[in-house]
Amino acid sequence: MPAPVITLNHVSKVYSNGTVALQDMNMTIQEGQFVSLVGPSGCGKSTVLRLVAGLGHLTTGSIEWGQNLEKDAPQGEPKLAFVFQEPALMPWATVMDNVRLPLKLAGEPKPKADRDVLEALQLVGLRGFERSFPRELSGGMRMRVSIARALVTKPQVLLMDEPFGALDEITRSKLNSDLLELWQEKRWTVLFVTHNIYEAVYLSNRVVVMAARPGRVIADIPIDAPYPRSEDFRTSSLYNNYCREVSARLHEAMHGSAQDPPYLRPLSAGRLR
Repeated sequence: MPAPVITLNHVSKVYSNGTVALQDMNMTIQEGQFVSLVGPSGCGKSTVLRLVAGLGHLTTGSIEWGQNLEKDAPQGEPKLAFVFQEPALMPWATVMDNVRLPLKLAGEPKPKADRDVLEALQLVGLRGFERSFPRELSGGMRMRVSIARALVTKPQVLLMDEPFGALDEITRSKLNSDLLELWQEKRWTVLFVTHNIYEAVYLSNRVVVMAARPGRVIADIPIDAPYPRSEDFRTSSLYNNYCREVSARLHEAMHGSAQDPPYLRPLSAGRLR
């Protein structure tokens, strides 16, 4: 078993208005895993990402990082990157300048930063668009710029908060496949939030199901399917079975019962495309 990279120990988060977002959340993520969080709206999935990223304070519990994880100097923080739901690009800046931003803020010399930016754009298939502005790009291309901006820092841990939720299904499917190819090449540890169980099963080697508020883990489902994954996997009985299992646990999280409602009864392979 690979070494743990992120461990949440009895994590709780209570906001100032009294809302209990998380309660006794426990989860361990090993090095190189692709883990998706699914759960009802408002169950605290994004809160988990923000706490892991250091963008909020725990009420109780702790988050521990693996001892072998490389740290940024001089802050001594883990090398992680965050991809948000929206690309959040600067509209007045070119693709090159948008991707360079975290390196500029870190004080990296411009010649080296430019090399790193071009490498990141190559990874996401955007070489040739360095001088383009966000308004000139499609929604999928803007999200690729956002991913390149995260990858340019060469993170070990990648946090992704529903990055493809606003895209059409064709673009989403393409970016899912491209993301998996990058992950197989670079082997980051990925924590991915999504509402889409089909996306979660396709991408992940673990799907963690969270209960309705207060958020906590109620199921941790290993997806024992080999990589690389292709369209053949999307239409396989194995994929169908895993989607049904995650669906049942999600229904349990929402309604307190593992019995499938009518809309989760067996799906044909064609409907899973």
